This record gives sequence, C-alpha cells and structure tokens, in this order.
Amino acid sequence: MGQRRTKRRAAVAVAGAVLCSVALGAGRGDAADEPDWIARPVAVLQGLDKVTARISTVTAPVGETVGFGTLLVTVETCQEHPPTLPPESAAFMVVDDQPPDEQPRRVFSGWMFASSPGLHALEHPVYDVWVLSCRSAETAGQSSAPGTN
Repeated sequence: MGQRRTKRRAAVAVAGAVLCSVALGAGRGDAADEPDWIARPVAVLQGLDKVTARISTVTAPVGETVGFGTLLVTVETCQEHPPTLPPESAAFMVVDDQPPDEQPRRVFSGWMFASSPGLHALEHPVYDVWVLSCRSAETAGQSSAPGTN
C-alpha cells in the first residue's frame, strides 16, 4: 500500500511539474504570445464498467455533475493544446462514488491527461473513467470518427 501511495505521489509531482513548465512557457522561445492551453467548456470522457465490460462515452459540461454507474463526475476545467502544439487534452476532475442508500464518498480529485490515462488514474473496483478530449460548445455533438455525423 505504501509503495502505491509513493508511486501516486510521484505521478502527481510529475504531472504538476509538466503543467507548471507548460504554463510558464518553458522551451517555447518566441511563441510566448500564443497560449499553451485553451480552456474548453466540454470534456469528453470514456468510462468502463468492469463487471459488464461495457465502454461508454460521456459528455461532461465543465462545472456540471454527470453520472456514470454509481460515480458522480464533475469536471472543474478542461484544457487542450492549440493546433500548433502536439495534441493533448487535460481535465481537472472530482469523482464521488454514491452507491444506493449511502453517502457520497470522494474517490478521485486531480488532473487526468488524454495522452497518459494511467498517469493519474481513478482507482475504483467497478469503474474506470478517463479523458478523451476537450471540445468547444459548438463541436460538443460532433465526432471525429468517420461516418458518425
């Protein structure tokens, strides 16, 4: 158990260092006028029910709580790189578990990165939830998969 906490703390420290260096524009040279991250109003999440092996895509507006199984997921912010940088989406999420007839219990609070879902992952015996992307309100109902629109 102690080793798992040490690994989790190390992952949080690495994620924080990455966000700080990106936010400060480390290694960007003359492109400081362009933002490193763009806030988007909608997060696209994917959830796995480990019991049924069903995968679901969940659209979560920033600041609103959405349900997935017994989980209550609130995305506090969803950020993505501009098109001139390598693709990346990150969301700060708070996840509570509320089984029937029980009080909610916080099971996750932190950043998740689309390119590294295992870096700071939700640990739950029944469900997995991870970030796929961030979208603007205009593209919230669209999909980049061919033939889905």
